[in-house]
Amino acid sequence: MLHINDITFRIDGKPIFESATAGIPTGHKVGLVGRNGAGKTTLLRLVTGELALDGGSISTAKAARIGIVAQEAPGGPESLVEWVLQADLERAALLAEAETASDGHRIAEIHQRLADIDAHAAPARAATILSGLGFDEAAQARPCGSFSGGWRMRVALAAALFASPEVLLLDEPTNYLDLEGALWLETFIARYPHTVLIVSHDRDLLNKAVGSILHLDRGKLTLYSGGYDDFERQRRERQRLDLKLKAKQDDQRRHMEAFVERFRAKATKARQAQSRLKALERMQPIAEVIERRVAPFIFPSPAKKLGDPLLRLEGASVGYGEGPPVLAGLSLRIDEDDRIGLLGANGNGKSTFAKLISGRLEPREGLRRCSKKLTFGYFAQHQLDELDPAGSPYTHIAALMPEATEAQKRAKLGALGFGADKADTKCAHLSGGEKARLLFAIATFEGPHILILDEPTNHLDVDSREALVMALNEYEGAVILISHDRHLIEATADRLWVVRDGSVRPYDGDIESYRMECLAERGGRGRRGGQNSGAAARAGGDGDPRGSELRSGDRRTSALRRADLAPLRKEIAGHERRMEDLSSKIARLDAALSDVDLYQREPDKVARYAQKRAELARDLEETEAAWLEASELLESGGGK
Repeated sequence: MLHINDITFRIDGKPIFESATAGIPTGHKVGLVGRNGAGKTTLLRLVTGELALDGGSISTAKAARIGIVAQEAPGGPESLVEWVLQADLERAALLAEAETASDGHRIAEIHQRLADIDAHAAPARAATILSGLGFDEAAQARPCGSFSGGWRMRVALAAALFASPEVLLLDEPTNYLDLEGALWLETFIARYPHTVLIVSHDRDLLNKAVGSILHLDRGKLTLYSGGYDDFERQRRERQRLDLKLKAKQDDQRRHMEAFVERFRAKATKARQAQSRLKALERMQPIAEVIERRVAPFIFPSPAKKLGDPLLRLEGASVGYGEGPPVLAGLSLRIDEDDRIGLLGANGNGKSTFAKLISGRLEPREGLRRCSKKLTFGYFAQHQLDELDPAGSPYTHIAALMPEATEAQKRAKLGALGFGADKADTKCAHLSGGEKARLLFAIATFEGPHILILDEPTNHLDVDSREALVMALNEYEGAVILISHDRHLIEATADRLWVVRDGSVRPYDGDIESYRMECLAERGGRGRRGGQNSGAAARAGGDGDPRGSELRSGDRRTSALRRADLAPLRKEIAGHERRMEDLSSKIARLDAALSDVDLYQREPDKVARYAQKRAELARDLEETEAAWLEASELLESGGGK
């Protein structure tokens, strides 16, 4: 059991936790969620003892080991397997002692303990975990220092998983992983035999790998049973009940206050008035439910349409320097309505392919055909570090609007989610999510024909990811998406291409079938998934691949319907504006009709108001019915 008992913690006087309490039963897998900046990582550091509490306590079962991914990635000469094996401190200590022990009884005890902890199977277990995280057999034998920082963080994650602590703490572990690794980790956590507390914004991971959600909001912790979707449903219901209870309590408070004011001075009622005063003092106010809405992402659609295909590759190959090509034999096309999710392990060439598409790399062989007027929007995680740290959202956006007035620039920033409190904040002081939002705005400012997103969700919370899904579905250009977020791919991509074995080919299955393939592959020897050796790539076939892709049916059909669905979305938006307008007019009439004096002063006006309200109510009911019908039609894919 992990006990969090009435904890209080402040940073620079600002309360992060205020009398927060939660209990996690032994063996439970719990997802820790909350808005960015709420204090999720801080809670993990408090559990490990890295930070000291201002009040309260955190405790675990006696002798329980707490494990967390090391913040510094390994970079020494040890092989990956050797470094992961060292994470089992008891095994490492017993093996070291066995080398020097001379007492026969002690030697027997050492070997018995090694047998008890299954030490001889440890190398195979370490190799299995490394394979699941994307390292093939050759990569596992290489020194840690030969890998880039992102890959070394995977090794640190592998070590934490291998150590198998009784309480495992994970902080956004899928940020280091590709989709294949994230799918494997999801299954590993679900089967993990001990307690897990995982900070994540990955909806699929939180739905499939954990059995409870611990919600951190305004310094308090609330535990919900079920996955993320269950949590959202329960939280909405709790908010609804809290609002009803608050309204009832407010009525009670008004009645008590009125009674006290009326009878405070009367001797016969003084005792009752004092009783009411004490009751008012004891009445704990129910917190107002505050919905902090996430600002939408705004991706302008291309101002000028181009004919299909937007871009075509004909027998193209691409690589770096004098080495062999990373990808070869590429014969593919991209149309205006394409939403393409790129699958494939990191190191296989997804980012290289994106650079070829965007013109950042030229083909070595073959052709890349497109209009000179074709424009691209490009988002990649490394660009967060390329923002001017001394600049602000205002300076970055103002540079794109040289002819605009100050008011127009500020209005644009507000629409992009940078209000007065953030518009002039230096980029060095922005959160990762705020930097990502600024990069999205810069990349899409001119309404590109093709939008390329390389891991766009790493710094976005769940609500921001949903806002991204909505923006992509409303955007009318083509999208190339590289992401480990399965929900994002399933919600936005109509076609899947797999980058593997030195080529890019259409994938006829769906994400679930791809997941099963990955688990089967990484559950075995993990032949694919490490850093690509860079061996000569295989050719990917000739001609237009769309004929084979049509066999899958659903994704391509969905893409073809996109243009048909655009008017439906506009119709829904019109209904929503109409409902808002009607509701506002009805509210004004209700306010007028609540004036008691009006009934005596102008009875004719009361009759007109009542008649008008009835008409508006009928209009609202009809508009709501039309909105519901259109919404259901949109959800069904346009009814075709």
